[in-house]
This record gives sequence, C-alpha cells and structure tokens, in this order.
Amino acid sequence: MTPRLQLSGITKRFPGVVANDAVSFSVAPGEIHALLGENGAGKSTLVKIIYGVQRADEGGLAFDGRPVEIHSPKEARALGIGMVFQHFSLFEAMTVLENIALGMDDPPPRRELEGRVREVLNTYDLALDPHRDVHTLSVGERQRIEIVRALLQKPKLLIMDEPTSVLTPQEVEKLFETLRRLASEGCSILYISHKLHEIKALCETATILRGGKVVATCDPREESTRAMAELMIGGSLKDLTGKDAALTGAARLTVAGLSAPGEPPFGTALKDISFNVRAGECFGIAGVAGNGQNELLSVISGERRDGVSGTIAIDGKPITGLSVTGRRAAGLASVPEERNGHAAVPAMSLAENAILSARSRMGLVGGGIIRSGAARRYAAKVIEAFSVKATGPGAAAKSLSGGNLQKFVMGREIMQDPSVLVVSQPTWGVDAGAAAFIRQAMIDLAARGAAILVVSQDLDELLEMCDRIAVINTGRLSEPMDVKGISIERVGLLMGGVHGAHAGGDAAEKAA
Repeated sequence: MTPRLQLSGITKRFPGVVANDAVSFSVAPGEIHALLGENGAGKSTLVKIIYGVQRADEGGLAFDGRPVEIHSPKEARALGIGMVFQHFSLFEAMTVLENIALGMDDPPPRRELEGRVREVLNTYDLALDPHRDVHTLSVGERQRIEIVRALLQKPKLLIMDEPTSVLTPQEVEKLFETLRRLASEGCSILYISHKLHEIKALCETATILRGGKVVATCDPREESTRAMAELMIGGSLKDLTGKDAALTGAARLTVAGLSAPGEPPFGTALKDISFNVRAGECFGIAGVAGNGQNELLSVISGERRDGVSGTIAIDGKPITGLSVTGRRAAGLASVPEERNGHAAVPAMSLAENAILSARSRMGLVGGGIIRSGAARRYAAKVIEAFSVKATGPGAAAKSLSGGNLQKFVMGREIMQDPSVLVVSQPTWGVDAGAAAFIRQAMIDLAARGAAILVVSQDLDELLEMCDRIAVINTGRLSEPMDVKGISIERVGLLMGGVHGAHAGGDAAEKAA
C-alpha cells in the first residue's frame, strides 16, 4: 500500500542545534500513528515542516506517493493535511460559526457554511451549537471547533498536537471515538502526546524521536508505557518514592470562605472556597481550564487582592492582607500556569529570573543592591540540581525548551524550601522523564514537612502524587476526596460540571 505520508531524511538545523537529523518514517492510509519524544526531541519542528510552517534543510516529503514541497499551511491544507494545535486560536467574543469561518481559506456564505458545519457535527456525533459564543464553552467544546474546522477541509492526514491535555476523561473518550471513525474512513492521523496510556489505547504504530533522530518504531499496543518512556529518554525511568512514607501533620495552608471576582473579560468568579493542606501532604485540585483555577492561584499568591473576601492563613497566621512579597516572607512559594512571560521573563537571564522570586529568601539582594554573584551561584545550583539543559546562569529564559524552563522555574521555587508551595500545571507539555523529576521534587519537599497545593488538568498526575483531591467547576470547589478508591468517572463528571449538559448529557449537571 502506498504510504499516505513518507518522510525521507528530513534534516533541520538551527544555530547551535540540529532539531531533526535525517528523520525517515511513513504513515499509512487510515493509520493512527503516534509521534513520541521528550521535550526538545524535534517533534514540533517536524510537524511544522509537514504542515508548511517551516522548510527542511535536507530530505524530502511524499504525499500519496508523489514528492511534494510544502511552502505554507495553505498549501498543506490544499494537499489534504489538517492540523489541530495544542493551543487553540479562537476569539472568545465571537460565535462558533464565526470562528470556523475565520479559520478557513475560502469560507462559503454563512447559511451554506452552517449547513456544512451541522453535517459534520451530525456525521461524527459531535455536540456543538454553532451560534454559541466561544467564551461560554468548555475546553472540550472549544477543541471540537478546531476539529470541525479541520474536517471541513476533508483531510487525508490530520495532525493532532497534545489534543487531550485539557479534557475530562469523558471528553477524551469522545475524541477517541471521533478519531477512530475518521481512521476507519481512510483518514491518517499523526498523534502527538506525552500521555502514553492514551497512545496504547489509540495508536497502531509509534515513531520515537530522541535528540532529533528516530531511535525506535514500535506497536504501542504491545509495549508497556514504561518501556516507551525509557525509549524516549534513553535511560531508566525512576519510580516516585517517599509518597507513602510522608506523614501528614497540622494544617499549614488554610483557605476559608474565599470569594473573588473573575478576571476580565471572561474570568470565573470564586465562590466560597474552603480547604486546607496539611504538612507533608500533596493536595490536588482538578478541573477543566477556565473554571477559576487562575483566579484561585492569583488570589492565594497575592497577585490579586481587590474584591477578595474570606481568609488565607499559613501555620494559623492570616496572610490575606499581605502583598506577594509579604506572603513569600511568610513561607509561600508559587508557580503560575504560564511559565514564559509570567513565571519567567523571556529576555532576562536565568540568574536575573532567579532574583525575581528568590531575592529575599536566598539573599540575592542586600541593602537594596542586587548581589549578582549570589544570583548566578543560586541559578547554577538550580540548573545542576534539576538537570536543566542550559548554557549556564547567563542563558536567556527564552533560549530554553519549554520543559527545561519549567524545570528551572520549579527548581527556583522548591530550592527556597518554602513552607507552602502552590503550583499550577507543574508538568504541562513536559516529557515523561522531566515530569517524573518534577513530581519527585514536589514529593520530596512534602516529605520535609511542606504543604503542596497542585492545580492540574492532568487527572493521572494528581492521582499519582496527591493524597487528596478536589474538583473546581464554575468557581466552586467540591468536597475533598481521598485518592484511594476514588471513582474516576465521578471525578470526570465533576470536572465537566454544567458544561456536560451543553454537550448533550445530564449526568454531569446532576453531579455538579
């Protein structure tokens, strides 16, 4: 059978690095093919070449047996290549239909487009109202917009980049049903994900990249997730240790009756949130993006104080009225969801970024004067302890891959040895090896008596490292649940909340 996509010796170089090194593999018609690799392995560069965003320096592509040169995404779509990106490109204040039209090269008249959209929705059993404003949709529903937009082009090859990173378990299964149906109709799917259990459940073949090279091809249905992870990192994957041995003590972080307005223009207000995190405990908050997680983190960290009611305390001492600096002096450390631009300043060096949050606790400023040498030494310690791939403390934050910047940001906070660590999406888009390292570092901090609050959309991550979890939906927090014997289905329904009703079901609404 002629391959749908054939890559032959694809090589792409950037200053100081070879992103893709003679990459060759093929995807058959109707095949769901996984592309795996740790951060910096070359996956993103490769799919950008396939989709016409970048040009290869060497090698060639063949599509349906015919050599092709793809100079732009428009040319890729004309060939029959569609792509659903990890980060959606949608206008919140516009409707589903308007967003679909904006993403098309040559959209038909509105009435005709709506007819075609409804035909795709019915054919693939995708629940979505074309006239709803995007800001009222769950993340799963927003992803369907991107999928419908791609399906309207009738693709022969669909590239999916981390498609389940923000979905509930129910939404993941719904997505898989759609992808399997597409494959049965002859559409090839190139699927990128760090969630290896999903690769096993969905994909027939996996190509594994490491350091820009193809190091293995396997049938993921016959491989363990551990074996695939070790092929990705080129070494043994360590098990998390110390979690069961950690003894929990008195409450270190206490939140009571916390309410706050949503971030404009489409934020979610917090409504009477109460919980506590004990010494030695990892407490997880699960939820689909846009349900108040950002508001909760910014209120606890002290970035937002206007309109906030309720109390926040560390070791029984109220910190509600304190600034960010005051809360850090009281023992709090925090890592926001957005690492590049919020947790770190891209143009600043790693040493300068260390000063931003560690200046007081690590003595990087004295008498109002920055101690540059101390900052460089502290940044160097973080780089070494957290195995950050960087040229040194003088490297700009923007020069690091996403996974390495995340390791540096997490290390910068953890090595301050805080009493309370509050972190959002600690391993977002991070490969298996780096994710395990970051989780272990948090567990080790808890074992030293710290209280760890983890906000994540990755339910598997929370179940692996947390002692208790709660679910946030539309700004309200569920009762905490012990992870032992927890019902994944119930958690999924709580995560879906009222959004599940829009998707055509009423079970989630009842659960909420």
